[in-house]
Amino acid sequence: MNRNTFNTIIGFTLILGLFLACGNKPKNTKAEQDYKKAARYFVADESFSPILDEALDVFLYKSILDTLEAKYTNEQDAVKELMNLKTWLAFTTRDFTAKERQNLIDRKYLPRTIAIAYDGLAIIVNNANPDTCITVKDFKRILKGEVTQWKDLYPQSKLGNIDVVFDNPLSSTVRWCVDSLLGGKEFSAPNIGAVKTSAAVIDYVERHNNSLGIIGSNWLNDSRDTTNVTFKKNITVMKVSKLDSATAYNSWRPYQYYLYNGNYPLIRTIYALLNEPRSGLPSNFAHFCRLPKGQLIIQKSGLLPIQAGINVRPVYVNKE
Repeated sequence: MNRNTFNTIIGFTLILGLFLACGNKPKNTKAEQDYKKAARYFVADESFSPILDEALDVFLYKSILDTLEAKYTNEQDAVKELMNLKTWLAFTTRDFTAKERQNLIDRKYLPRTIAIAYDGLAIIVNNANPDTCITVKDFKRILKGEVTQWKDLYPQSKLGNIDVVFDNPLSSTVRWCVDSLLGGKEFSAPNIGAVKTSAAVIDYVERHNNSLGIIGSNWLNDSRDTTNVTFKKNITVMKVSKLDSATAYNSWRPYQYYLYNGNYPLIRTIYALLNEPRSGLPSNFAHFCRLPKGQLIIQKSGLLPIQAGINVRPVYVNKE
């Protein structure tokens, strides 16, 4: 065999090897399709939509190939979608339960939890309500159905029944109140109801003088106020006290500083629950919310970043 013939055979062999190598690329299997489908969006309790929408816009800024969408629902369904592998990321106000975590580990997954912020649970009333301070003890009594009339808390009140409204029966707000305030006992009072969204709670309270609403504090910031120290003008945010008697001097609203120093008593942690089997877009977004730029977005929303860097300075008012 001459040298030219030998080189020709070697050349054809190499080309054939390249074709075979191309044919051995991983196929688009069902498992890969399922992964991509679940990686297209994250789920979250609806009460976090103002923060997460802004964070997602910044995260995806100038992104061309990568897309990630938000799906807002209630907390219970968000966790359910995560456990059923419909998504790899859920934002909630609770960690995985021991049973949920073990279930995912048994299925060869690696569940992770990333705390990203602290939220104040806000109690709001109509502007016509002159009573703007409440104790945690009395708030619990309302939720238990032990108190149903405003005059039972404030003898001078003429507002009648206390009309309690939550955002959603399956929301993080309801679950937190049941677990953290009522020891796991469900609401039984007939004057406690729910609408569908946090915005609907604000609208309901604005239109009903005797109502009392419970929502996440990130819904209360007035967009005209870049300092996050005022709340929406169409409702009143109650001051809450840890003591048995509430006054203007021992009660606090869910400002960031009062979340930070622990004065405000109704505080919950916001978590990113991750179960992604690789480091894809859902994982990257969850970690982005913990990074400085994501934490700055959280701070501007009125919540307390998990890595809070709040500067406290004395302010002197000139009374002249």
